[in-house]
Amino acid sequence: MLANDVITHLDEQIASARRLLDAVLRQGQAIRARNVEEVLARLGDIQAEMGRRSALEANRTTILVNAGAALGIPPHAVTLDALARLLARQQEAAARERSAELRGLLAEIAREHAINRALMRQELAFLDHLMRELGAEPDTGYAPLVSPTAPARPAPAPFRTLDLQA
Repeated sequence: MLANDVITHLDEQIASARRLLDAVLRQGQAIRARNVEEVLARLGDIQAEMGRRSALEANRTTILVNAGAALGIPPHAVTLDALARLLARQQEAAARERSAELRGLLAEIAREHAINRALMRQELAFLDHLMRELGAEPDTGYAPLVSPTAPARPAPAPFRTLDLQA
């Protein structure tokens, strides 16, 4: 019974990770295309999948509690190696294979998410720069520190499209 629960749980985790990876990859494409609506839609997909993953984590906890009880160890100490003692050889091989696949998917998700975060920071930095230029605000991102005794910087001159006198 426990072996079937473990294999089923790993299959559900893999399916969830694949959906999450798909959403993260599609979000990256939307960021590169500067498609705000698509970026937000994919964010909604990611949030929905994360909600489903919380239910999977509750199931995982139940499996760890049951396995810990069967092994005579606390649930937090249950590892795949410890769990293997409760599984038949074929089930152990299947569990190890699925666990490796899940770890690979989660690593890829983390990598792609980090790329998306960097792309978003880059886009937001560009937007911040653009807004400062349009608003004639000083760029405070790389300004040197000003001491309290230093003279104040003059206010920037307003932009003028036409400067005519009659």
